[in-house]
Amino acid sequence: MQISVDFSRTVGPIKPVHGVGEPPYYGSSLSLLPYLKQAGIPYARLHDIGMSGYSRKWVDIHHIFPDFSADPTDPASYDFTFTECLINALVENGVEPFFRLGTSIENDAAIKAYHIFPPTDYEKWAVVCEHIIRHYTEGWADGFHHPITYWEIWNEPDNEEDPALNQMWRGNKEQYYRLYDVASRHLKARFPHLKIGGYGSCGFYALLQSEVEGTAASLRTAYFIEFLDGFLDYIREHGCPLDFFSWHSYDSIPHNRIYADYARRRLDEAGYSATELICDEWNNEFRRRSTYEHAALTCGMLLMFQNAPVDVATFYEANVSASPYSGLFDPCSYLPYPAYYAFAAFSRLYALGKQATLTCDDEEVCAVAATDGQSGCVLIANPTNQPLPLEFSHSGRIQACYITGDGQTEAPIALPTVLPPYSFLSVLLCVE
Repeated sequence: MQISVDFSRTVGPIKPVHGVGEPPYYGSSLSLLPYLKQAGIPYARLHDIGMSGYSRKWVDIHHIFPDFSADPTDPASYDFTFTECLINALVENGVEPFFRLGTSIENDAAIKAYHIFPPTDYEKWAVVCEHIIRHYTEGWADGFHHPITYWEIWNEPDNEEDPALNQMWRGNKEQYYRLYDVASRHLKARFPHLKIGGYGSCGFYALLQSEVEGTAASLRTAYFIEFLDGFLDYIREHGCPLDFFSWHSYDSIPHNRIYADYARRRLDEAGYSATELICDEWNNEFRRRSTYEHAALTCGMLLMFQNAPVDVATFYEANVSASPYSGLFDPCSYLPYPAYYAFAAFSRLYALGKQATLTCDDEEVCAVAATDGQSGCVLIANPTNQPLPLEFSHSGRIQACYITGDGQTEAPIALPTVLPPYSFLSVLLCVE
């Protein structure tokens, strides 16, 4: 493997693709949030926080505005308590909340659904969202002036075509299109400086899926794309704002690059070339959490997103739980898993600001270089099960190297000549 870097030539900014979803908490404790600060996490998406228990009223609209018959302009109608604790703690730790307006998934909806139905009054729901935004960004109702840029309307309304099976949206697609229409227009008119978008698409697996005609899996993933086509047609016809489009994927590094290219192309074709593309739920081989394999794949995904048409990304999830999706912290010790260090390593690139020119002759290796004109950093991920010889050509003086893999996390080493299987390497340099 030969890698060559030219720090004198830059190719654009390092993007904030190292965000997380569901910030780390256990019970009502937020004591692990400093780990996000230490890793330089830019965003924490607030979705599925409401799954943490009925005694803790986090984030979801029905928690914050519990009586939908109440007056949405009356501060007494709102309960901001727990959400306020979470958001204030994130901001104190330098993490910007990415706020999902809607509800958490109801995994047991087949038994009974509670909060995943379309609002009975779309206009009133939009007014409720307006006042939640005002509370956190404009000080309304003894609130705050927090920098919260992204406001996402619902999540995965395309989860199933049959509303009776859908764990996120017990309506049809036309009802969601109408909700987005009403809410996006209302919110953008009142907050033109904020970014309003959606909808947390379930993804584009059907592009690569080997279809077995008529199977439930192939029909379901085909519906995801049908839903997107209808959504783009609807919002274009109705002139709806779409500051960002969000989508999800639990697929591999090369497949996610294909999905990102597809989503960017579809947005451009629909006339939304200025719309940001955000992958705000992703994970790769999540059942391998706690392993160095998962860490290397996670680092590789971050580096791929940097070179893909993705503007922001948030990993699902940083929460501390027994769920295999909770890939950054051990739910027994509360200590970081190896994958956590992929985010810390990427933050070194992000802190330098600009991406430097880098070439690599191995397509399976993921690598990105960054510089601020004085310092440089190169992050290289080997997401394969084979050791790879490393030849490194650069215009700088190496200051330090850190490796995660082969049983080590963030271990200082001399520049290696071989990159171990399932590992990633940070190289820090002086480039003046």
